[in-house]
Amino acid sequence: MKRVLFPLLGAVAVFAAGVTPSTAGDRYADRPPVMVSPDLSAPWVLQLGHAPGIVRQNRSVAQQQPRPRYAQPQAQPDRLQTAAVQTPAKRMVMRPQINPIYLPQEVDYDGGQKPGTIVIDTTQNFLYLVEKNGKARRYGVGTGKPGFEWSGTHKITNKRVWPDWRPPAQMIKREAAKGRYLPTYLAGGIENPLGARALYLGTTEYRIHGTNQPWTIGGAVSSGCIRMRNEDVVDLYERVNVGTTVEVI
Repeated sequence: MKRVLFPLLGAVAVFAAGVTPSTAGDRYADRPPVMVSPDLSAPWVLQLGHAPGIVRQNRSVAQQQPRPRYAQPQAQPDRLQTAAVQTPAKRMVMRPQINPIYLPQEVDYDGGQKPGTIVIDTTQNFLYLVEKNGKARRYGVGTGKPGFEWSGTHKITNKRVWPDWRPPAQMIKREAAKGRYLPTYLAGGIENPLGARALYLGTTEYRIHGTNQPWTIGGAVSSGCIRMRNEDVVDLYERVNVGTTVEVI
């Protein structure tokens, strides 16, 4: 009887060991892809997904939804292009890439503002740094999404390198209602949505700042802040001082 019992128990143990709630592959099912700045010469390599407040969609849910189609390079200026990104699982996925029209460039400008003034056109999603002789340096920006648009004139009252982030209580409450839970504080760094630099506008909660989502540049995507590629906000940061006038139109 004992000789029969022991092999039976061993078989049960082997079977139980093989029935686990998840496989080794499932452990890594939610590993985030590596995001690379659309400017291939830039050093901003971003590993997203583990920062507090950055909400990633469950992969099983995302796979069930139809993938959006993005315009090819010859698309209209307000559309995004796409770039292929290699994920850790060796699968190619399409990530939207910034349209070249939103990269920094010198343009003619006749707005009438004094050189050194920043003008932000929230309808075209451009930021202009007015220069002399009818010229301006133009950058692409992300602006307030519907319901968060605003306009006005302020001065830059503060400048910070790799700023920390303290989301307003109203934003925390609003996002929690959507099932997205933001941190009350997030230290500066590549996972911080404020990016590499921040220029604070007057006494408001609005800023001109970088982003860890460069593919959103050119869209109405923010809660009112003006977002730029990290490369671009660093460039702007070095060109302007506290006291600079900023007109949002």
